[in-house]
This record gives sequence, structure tokens and C-alpha cells, in this order.
Amino acid sequence: MRFLVIFGPPAVGKTSVGKVIERATGVRLFHNHMSIEPVLNLFPFGTPPFRRLVDGFRASVFEEVAKSDLPGLSFTFVWNLDDAGDRAFLEAACQPFRQRDADIAFVELRADLSERLSRNRSPDRLLEKPSKRDLERSEANLLTLEGKRMNSDGTIPLDYRHLVVDTGARTVDDVAAEILRWLKWDAPRA
Repeated sequence: MRFLVIFGPPAVGKTSVGKVIERATGVRLFHNHMSIEPVLNLFPFGTPPFRRLVDGFRASVFEEVAKSDLPGLSFTFVWNLDDAGDRAFLEAACQPFRQRDADIAFVELRADLSERLSRNRSPDRLLEKPSKRDLERSEANLLTLEGKRMNSDGTIPLDYRHLVVDTGARTVDDVAAEILRWLKWDAPRA
């Protein structure tokens, strides 16, 4: 069993990289918008009911995958490294996998703002994440989050192995290959 958290600021390539890793390893991708998008149809982002529903669904997915015979799960997340709530959420997300003695790793993606603003408008991103189709709002959110610490200084406040990868001016296949070499996940692991 494997659990990979792919984190970084918006539009850095988390979902794209996770898809390539899924194809190469069988480790399923659960990108953060898989839980966000359905709830946005009911409650505004960040409201208490929104948080309860999104966090509850995510916790259920983590528990079920950890108990399953799947080879594992990759999860994407925009982590504010200065937010104690985000840290607690990720500690809780790892718990079911830790109980199963899974191989747990964190991969941090980074790219400069101009690259991410360009990627924010990519057809694949807009297809996968309907809430990003309001480009003005999506771009404003991306710029607002620039004031938060979405990338580390090379360390994270959790005790798991951690790799930092700059995705700027690189293909998604190249980035995923680097991550897979580091993970040593060359074949599915149950």
C-alpha cells in the first residue's frame, strides 16, 4: 500500500502529475477537486457545511482505500504550510495508511507565478475542475494565495519523506519520471 500527497500552489501541475503516476503505478489519483466540485453546487467554498462535507468525504475515501486491496492513493492538496488546520488534516489523512504500514511520501511541486497563471487557463485544467472556468475568479484566487506559504524551505512539518520538484518549463512526463525514480515505485504494490 502506498500513499502519496502531492502538494503545491494552484496550477502547479499536481493533478497532471498524479495522472501520469496513476498510469505508471496503478496508485489511484484522488485530486482535491474530486471532493470540492460536487459540494460547491450546494454550499459556498470555505463555509462550515462545505468544510464538513469535503473533509468527511475525503476522510472516508482515505479509510476505504487504506483498507482495500488497491495499490494505493495519490492525493493532491493546496497546503498552507503555516496553517495548523492544514497540517492536522494531512496528519489525519496519513493515519489510515500508517496503520497499514503503507509507504507514505510527500511531493512538493513549485513553479513561478507566470507559469502557473498560464497553466490556470489550460483546457485540461478547465475540463477537470469546473469551478476554475470562471477565469477571473480563479486567477484572483491564485493571486490571493500568493500571500500564503504554499511552498516549503525544503522541509515540511510532518515526519515523512519529502521531495521538492520545480515543474516550470518541464513536461509532466519528465516531472513524473523524476518523482517515480525518487519513490522507487516502478511496479504496483499491494
